[in-house]
Amino acid sequence: MKIAKTLKLSCSTVAKTIRRFNRTGSTQNMPRHGRPKKLSAHAHCHIQRLSLGNRRMSAASIAAEVEWVGGQPVSAQTIRRTLHQVGLHGCRPRRKLLLKMMHKKAHKQFAEDKQTKDMDYWNHVLWSDETKINLFGSDGFKRVWGQPGEEYKDNCVLPTVKHGGGSVMVWGSMSAAGTGELHFIEGTMNANMYCDILKQSMIPFHQRLGHRAVFQHDNDPKHTSKTTTALLKTLRVKVMDWPNMSPDLNPIEHLWGILKWKVEERKVFNIHQLRDVVMEEWKRTPVANFEALVKSKPKRVKAVLENDGGHTK
Repeated sequence: MKIAKTLKLSCSTVAKTIRRFNRTGSTQNMPRHGRPKKLSAHAHCHIQRLSLGNRRMSAASIAAEVEWVGGQPVSAQTIRRTLHQVGLHGCRPRRKLLLKMMHKKAHKQFAEDKQTKDMDYWNHVLWSDETKINLFGSDGFKRVWGQPGEEYKDNCVLPTVKHGGGSVMVWGSMSAAGTGELHFIEGTMNANMYCDILKQSMIPFHQRLGHRAVFQHDNDPKHTSKTTTALLKTLRVKVMDWPNMSPDLNPIEHLWGILKWKVEERKVFNIHQLRDVVMEEWKRTPVANFEALVKSKPKRVKAVLENDGGHTK
């Protein structure tokens, strides 16, 4: 205490200096390994809170916030390194449908109702959906491998054409046993056109699955119209109650992904070729693919419950 008052230092500083002298025989600081950390533990926690509070906040914005609060300038690269240390890395966000609370509640309710269903039940479900297949590949983001200066080589660019090059709309159905007939949709599909497709394609497929078969389609207006509802009731088709905004729950969505990938590999150059190739690839899809997709249903239901009705992998 007397030494601290005489030197006008804190008691803790004096005590640390004495302990250092007793341990090393010197009052000098020992050499340190590497450069001292610029950020304190408190700053680390502050950076982590900022990034978790706003996942879209850039490293530069976090750096500006840290400097404004603590008065210490810090670079965006330091922010990135700090976040990497706690397992946070920048990544391209997944594109998913905007889910409202009512959608999440409906998803959760559906999952709760179906969580006890066994594979015998899911094997008798006939899944259906429509999709668009582009002539020049999907609308999604793509990557290519290249070296500096190669970005304009033919094999490093994604070819496009004016007006999109065209596309086809198709309707299809699948079960664990295989697929039904694929229909190409000309123009805008209305309830009458949809009913014609059901009578031509869905009903024969539905009958092959037996009396336990359940038909699934989403809540598109033409699917829930009076005309469609009356037809399905007349034909005694059992229809699954389906929650809105729930592509994660429908295994046919992954079948469309497989089909588009196969078509894209074929390098098609006009609409006529596109229709032929789509039909060929649809028919040659292995039955094992359908079995695997339907077998994933219990996992999908479990994932929805675990995520409280939200998006799943």
